[in-house]
Amino acid sequence: MSVTLIKTPDETSTHTERRRARFRTAAKAALADERIRAAGRIAVRHGAYVIGGTRVLGRRTWDGRSAARYERMIRAAEAAGLMDKVAEWEQRGHAFRMARHRRRMDTLQAMVALPKAIGSAVAAGTGLLLFVGILLAWANSDVRDVLTPLEGAVEVLRWAAFIAGIIWEPVLYSVPWLALAGAWAVGRSRHTAPQWALPAAQRDDVVITPSVVVVAFRDLGISALRKAVEEMGDAGAALLSPITMAGCGVEVDVTLPSGVSTEEIQNRRRKLAENLGRHEHEVFISIPESARTVRLWIADAGALDEPIGLSPLVTGQDVRADYKLGKAPWGQSLRGDETGLSVYQRHLLITGLSNQGKTASLRSVALWLAFDPAVEFWIGDLKGIGDWGMFADLASIYIYGPTDEHAAAVTEMVEAAVQEMERRLQDPTGDHHPLVVIVDEAQVAFMNPLKGVDGRPYGGKKSTSRYFMACRRIHNQGRAVNVTLWQGTQDPTDENLPKLVREGAHTRASLVLGTESQAKMALGDAPVEAGAAPHLLRQGKDKGTVVVASDGIDIPAGEPSITVRTYFIDTDPAKEVAARALESRNGRAVVRQLAPVRDVDHLADIAHVLGLEPRVPTTEVLHRLYQLNEPVYREWNHSTLKEYLEGFDAAPHKSGVMVVDRQKVRDALARREAA
Repeated sequence: MSVTLIKTPDETSTHTERRRARFRTAAKAALADERIRAAGRIAVRHGAYVIGGTRVLGRRTWDGRSAARYERMIRAAEAAGLMDKVAEWEQRGHAFRMARHRRRMDTLQAMVALPKAIGSAVAAGTGLLLFVGILLAWANSDVRDVLTPLEGAVEVLRWAAFIAGIIWEPVLYSVPWLALAGAWAVGRSRHTAPQWALPAAQRDDVVITPSVVVVAFRDLGISALRKAVEEMGDAGAALLSPITMAGCGVEVDVTLPSGVSTEEIQNRRRKLAENLGRHEHEVFISIPESARTVRLWIADAGALDEPIGLSPLVTGQDVRADYKLGKAPWGQSLRGDETGLSVYQRHLLITGLSNQGKTASLRSVALWLAFDPAVEFWIGDLKGIGDWGMFADLASIYIYGPTDEHAAAVTEMVEAAVQEMERRLQDPTGDHHPLVVIVDEAQVAFMNPLKGVDGRPYGGKKSTSRYFMACRRIHNQGRAVNVTLWQGTQDPTDENLPKLVREGAHTRASLVLGTESQAKMALGDAPVEAGAAPHLLRQGKDKGTVVVASDGIDIPAGEPSITVRTYFIDTDPAKEVAARALESRNGRAVVRQLAPVRDVDHLADIAHVLGLEPRVPTTEVLHRLYQLNEPVYREWNHSTLKEYLEGFDAAPHKSGVMVVDRQKVRDALARREAA
């Protein structure tokens, strides 16, 4: 199958390019203007007041009409181990339900009695007015005065209807605005806007002091911890290390008393954050090297909701990259420190849920590396919507498209990289330029159902899978000759990201994920068990935030991973950066004609090595296949041979030892030809 080569994007007119450049320059200048930023904060603040106030009112209404408040208090009391409070709140909840039931029954009875009551009231009112009319007629000696009170009542009703008709429409139009103002007032009083959008005087920035930390741990609902703190003569201060400033927050180590495990603290992260006056995403818990110790990093209130600014690749005009010695400016750590990523001879894997910034995070590293003219890119974009289009002139090979055929072409590209790796391994000079093979949306390649002419599948996770085996070979030997594989994939499972492939990456990064088991797939068991938690990131709010486990990035001592807020480079700025990278390469990239990888007919090869012998031991068959085509059959073993032949009803059978029957193989060939 042939491979699509570089696709040059359509050229636009000079006038359009200049207009776009002026617009981007004006946008950057506007974002840098404090007045514009202040106006943006005001808009966000008041919009959040309305939305938050509506949420608070809805919550109040629901709590007032249901037993949700009591259920919530029962769960809190159970978590704290206060069983007497559990019984008390259960009793209150029962009383509330009984009172609500009585009110509902009274309402039903009132509705049944309402028509009779209205009729009685009308009759009584009419009788009273007639009685008054009779008295007036008697006093005035005029029988017409009998109906005067009734006429007065009708006149009052007429004026009431007239006035209601006048004010009804204004009231009708003002009600939504009054409701909006009410929601805004409630939101403002409850400070429902993001902390960064609030005026400085209104920010709920609880100062983290030793007493605040000790009280937060004491009130976690762990009886052994609470008892230990209360029995300490220093009120628990001995548990804490000195609190140190760490970027936009503070850091402190807490030594736990006997009987309290670090896992118990990790499982109560949300409650600990609330006790500290923070949101859950503003408190990070890791396990340092010291025994029975947890390390807390506590952000300043609202600091993590503020943007981190533009990438140096966008703002800087003199960008240089060095594949071997340099580090890509990837983003900022939670402490606010600039974070660089070394990619030298490291395979890379980045995963996460869909639409959380995976492609942008991976692309920003590639954009930096493009400024090293020695680096060659082969890129397969299986999303197929042009996210990597700016690399069309930079990459030697650029394939994009979402279909199974595109996935097959990307598989052949990776197999060609295996051939290039093997050529380099046999080259005695040992001086090889870096070749970076990038596959975005790699799960499409793993799930590809197509098969080659030999019946061997392109996708899958077994040793017969072409994409799987090509990845494994590059992982095993590629870094030694500067051939590295970068993969981006989403929503990892054992099916779309096999264990051997994900464990072959030196740098493993993850955006937000749904479960802890997925986090372990993405980063490995050890980092997650030690505190790495991409599954606790906020979907939609923490776009572009990655948890990284790698020796290619500076991780604080004693911590298993680092959380990085990556720089977001949008498509248009990315095109500008790519254009500058291409210019630094003197306007050209190394273009290579990728020859299609020859489809190997395994069944014909097996028939060939059997020769004229009716039965050949499987060990001998594997040896002969290895001699016939070493690059293809190097990884084959007895189970590989058995799985392949089972697909043609020619599986090895036992005849003293396991043997392959020549007649079965010939019959399988005949059936395939007839089909």
